[in-house]
Amino acid sequence: MNCKINRNAAKELKKMLATEEAEGKMIRVYIEHMHGDHAHYGIKLDTPTEHDEIIKTDKDVDILLDAREDFLDGVWIQYFYVDNEGFVITNSSKGGHHH
Repeated sequence: MNCKINRNAAKELKKMLATEEAEGKMIRVYIEHMHGDHAHYGIKLDTPTEHDEIIKTDKDVDILLDAREDFLDGVWIQYFYVDNEGFVITNSSKGGHHH
């Protein structure tokens, strides 16, 4: 499985991981809901399960992805500070998005 993150997302994810509630947890990208041929993604702190793959990114942030979910393979996590500040998770190979 693959996952990419941009610099801004890495910075914000590292802030999340530095909180007390994140102790012993990792960043998980998950599918909030499916609409036929595309998915809406979410992000949360979680612990690995037997079905997870831990994806090492080039920004020193590991991401948990459920290996059973094909729509998670290839997600791109971005964070924007302008317009609507927040995470944008897309998967161009699967037509999924989250704003």
